[in-house]
Amino acid sequence: MIRRILWLSLYLAVVSAGVPRTAFAEPDAARDYAENCASCHGEERLGGMGPALLPGNLGRLRREKALDVVASGRVATQMPAFGEDLTTEQIAALVDYVYTPPESVPDWREAEIEASREIAPPAATPVVRPVFDADPLNLFVVVESGDHHVTILDGDSFEPIHRFESRYALHGGPKFTNDGRYVFFGSRDGWITKFDLYALEIVAEVRAGINTRNIALSSDAKWVAVANYLPNTLVILDASDLSVAKIFNVENKDGESSRVSAVYQAPTRQSFIAALKDIPEIWEIATDPDAPPVFEGLVHNYEKGMVEGLASSSGLFALRRIAVEEPMDDFFFDQSYRSLVGSSRDTGGAVVVNLNVGRPIARIDLPGLPHLGSGITWRYRGREVMATPHLREARLSVIDMEDWSVTATIETMGPGFFMRSHEATPYAWTDVFFGPNRDVIHIIDKRTLEIVRTLRPEPGKTAAHVEFTRDGAYALVSIWDMDGAIVVYDAATFEEVRRIPMVRPAGKYNVYNKITFSAGTSH
Repeated sequence: MIRRILWLSLYLAVVSAGVPRTAFAEPDAARDYAENCASCHGEERLGGMGPALLPGNLGRLRREKALDVVASGRVATQMPAFGEDLTTEQIAALVDYVYTPPESVPDWREAEIEASREIAPPAATPVVRPVFDADPLNLFVVVESGDHHVTILDGDSFEPIHRFESRYALHGGPKFTNDGRYVFFGSRDGWITKFDLYALEIVAEVRAGINTRNIALSSDAKWVAVANYLPNTLVILDASDLSVAKIFNVENKDGESSRVSAVYQAPTRQSFIAALKDIPEIWEIATDPDAPPVFEGLVHNYEKGMVEGLASSSGLFALRRIAVEEPMDDFFFDQSYRSLVGSSRDTGGAVVVNLNVGRPIARIDLPGLPHLGSGITWRYRGREVMATPHLREARLSVIDMEDWSVTATIETMGPGFFMRSHEATPYAWTDVFFGPNRDVIHIIDKRTLEIVRTLRPEPGKTAAHVEFTRDGAYALVSIWDMDGAIVVYDAATFEEVRRIPMVRPAGKYNVYNKITFSAGTSH
């Protein structure tokens, strides 16, 4: 009784002194989340006005940084600071809570997708030509990940034309319609945004998943494919209004489910190609309504050396399964889209798959986790070669695409992430994304396979993601920093000609190079 009286006296003293009651309470993360976070991030942590707070969606946010975000807020966003309202222990418990997987896997199907869809009202006067004077095919779409904005940059004058707020954590490159008018974005939280580059306005948005990897646009620009980690689905949207056209539950013939690592457009094949994270299959989905029959339950029997077909389908969205020995989560395609090169994080090397015959045809010894998604191609000594950086080793590999042998290895100052070139330049540019030399850009002569210049655009700050102008005359480099920039170089002399302040410009994408599938950029 005396203890209860003393506790009540202490509580009244605390209240009268203005000290938060939570300072003397045991942390209750679920309660604190409901009171402080649910209104923006959703009651089930699936997101709302703010991003989803699930472990898979927070993969790029370290716990130490998350503690600081909760305590101090986030600049240039609507995330407030809770450091004065919650104790250190409460903040730590809250961060542990959002990094803990939910007890049950949340679902996100057609009803939820359609309920999230928003269409902008039609303009009173339809826009038939760009509302600006710049060349619409030499625009750069710059993703500023530091404060979640997108800048539209004139590729001739290098002047920003427009800047708008994007969804949280855009992931993977934006995709453009064949005429360059519309661009589609995908966010880590599954939001798909259709943006009109002529009118400089958002046309439509929909949430197609909870944790999304990337998107692809069909060769006829009618369909958008969305690769999801959560739920395990591949969603096809109508590109005109982002309505649901089809949802594939991603699983093998035995019902084992898989995340989708990525999805790509194969323009010459009129199909989507999907990489599966958890089952050893590659999926090809027809975007041609007249597609011939394909085996939907294709299984490769390695012991018998044969392919067995379980069922067949034809026409639009017909599914073809290509069996491989292990799951692949990073792809490179040759310019014809006949050959696919895939790698896995669990094994050293890459596998070449002939998409026409639907089976692996070669293996390439490529240790150090090649980043095949950044692979580029050119002619070297009369033969077509591809080059790729490695995420775990300080080198580039150059591969002969006729016999799939490693032609050369180029030593660099550290592991890289992006590699770029252009048909109009004899040079390839690559970053050193990891390690103490992350501020370095190497320039390689494609004729000799030698590094001819090493640049440090901003000493001490990560330099990455080179992209060329439409004519290949200039190379643009990102300084990945909150106080960052786009640095413009003369592609022939390697001299800096312009520096444009940006907020951590993670990537920049030239409209013309993307819609023409330049051999010097990723597809």
